Amino acid sequence: MTIDLVCGDPSFLDMTFAGLDGLPGPGEERHATDFTRSPGGGATVAIGASRLGLSAAVAAPLGADADGTYLRAALEAEGVICPDRTVARTSVTAVMPWDGERAMATFEPEYSLTAADLDAMSPSAVVLSLARVDCAPTEPALFVTCGDAEARRFASATPRALFEARALIINAREASLLTGREGAADALAALADLAPRVVVTLGPEGAISMKDGEMIREPGIAVDAVDTTGAGDLFTASYIWADLGGASPEERLKWACLAAAMSIQVPTAVGGAPTLVELADAGLGHGLELPARYLTAAIQRRDG
Repeated sequence: MTIDLVCGDPSFLDMTFAGLDGLPGPGEERHATDFTRSPGGGATVAIGASRLGLSAAVAAPLGADADGTYLRAALEAEGVICPDRTVARTSVTAVMPWDGERAMATFEPEYSLTAADLDAMSPSAVVLSLARVDCAPTEPALFVTCGDAEARRFASATPRALFEARALIINAREASLLTGREGAADALAALADLAPRVVVTLGPEGAISMKDGEMIREPGIAVDAVDTTGAGDLFTASYIWADLGGASPEERLKWACLAAAMSIQVPTAVGGAPTLVELADAGLGHGLELPARYLTAAIQRRDG
């Protein structure tokens, strides 16, 4: 069985403190109006892809503790395939949304991942962070993401495997850290020498993309942001969904920006992950038609 997308980065347990009237300072306590537990990290990408109709899996081991049991159940309830391998403890992030942004504190235990672990799941595509890109198997399409710590770590030595990626997806801050360039457009141009296609997300301003020196820009969609946690992960999931479905580079950006905008209007990373029907309906309002692969499948289901 071939899996459409395998996510190699760790799944987190996100603990979200919603409704804060400010972020606590040193020695200060703030009270939230709500508290939720939900999957985060690599689990967000996998759930986002699964809700859009892709077969999805996480390859990183889950915790053998109670939090890991919760994550496994949540992932499997979304149709995401989980590995049998476990580690002792679960990766955890405390999320504090406030004023359209959020603060986070994270614990992430170390774990091992190899190309064989990923290849064993027979993926059509793999998504990995820059720190794990050397684990990528050779055959599947490779999509690469990057966080702050990785951008700092690899600012002077980018992994050569990035040259083989189908796309690098990175936000403007990380792109500047990785390249030393101040503006998003300048950072995009510098990164375009390292990966065949680069996508830089710009938050509420949308996203830009470059391949072979040609830049594409997609403006953002104005919404009232409740919790921006996971917006980049769901941008990535929907971008890959559109790419695997045969969408043009311009359409990939449109779908991804739309999904990210939809996601931030409710708390938690996965809370706003749209289903295929929800994203398709929203897409109609923006002049978008389902990518060829999914439109053909929908017509076959209707006529069958």
